[in-house]
Amino acid sequence: MSTTTAVADNIFTVGDDGKPTLIGSRCTNCGNHMFPRQRGCPKCMFDEQEDVALARRGTLWTWTVQAFPPKAPPYLGPVGDDFVPYGVGYVELPGQLRVEARLTENDPARLRIGMEMELVLVPLCTADDGSTVVTYAFAPVDATNDSTTEGQAS
Repeated sequence: MSTTTAVADNIFTVGDDGKPTLIGSRCTNCGNHMFPRQRGCPKCMFDEQEDVALARRGTLWTWTVQAFPPKAPPYLGPVGDDFVPYGVGYVELPGQLRVEARLTENDPARLRIGMEMELVLVPLCTADDGSTVVTYAFAPVDATNDSTTEGQAS
């Protein structure tokens, strides 16, 4: 049985339902949200933050396709002939912030600004101990199977 390892400590949690949630912070002075967690608020410089679970769904604010491997380190994914281009975007989480993340979709014809996205975990690479390293990503929500998008314009 293969085990999984998070790409970074304390960046997300997985609930009893198997669904991931990003862990951010919120300034106790001005309410500013941050991800990943921070000790100080870049907006008001206050140094007391509280951990918050970030929304699992949001809308695609902007995106691009990463067509070549980033420099390693810190990049952990496949390189050379094993590299597969991947989508990268900012997803706006309502009332919180915009999160930069991988996208599960890399076909430009299937991505559009404003589309609904949902947080998922995806495999990134294999660690030295044989475990699968996973990272967070956002996947397009299939509007045909989601009642929350009912009535929205296409």
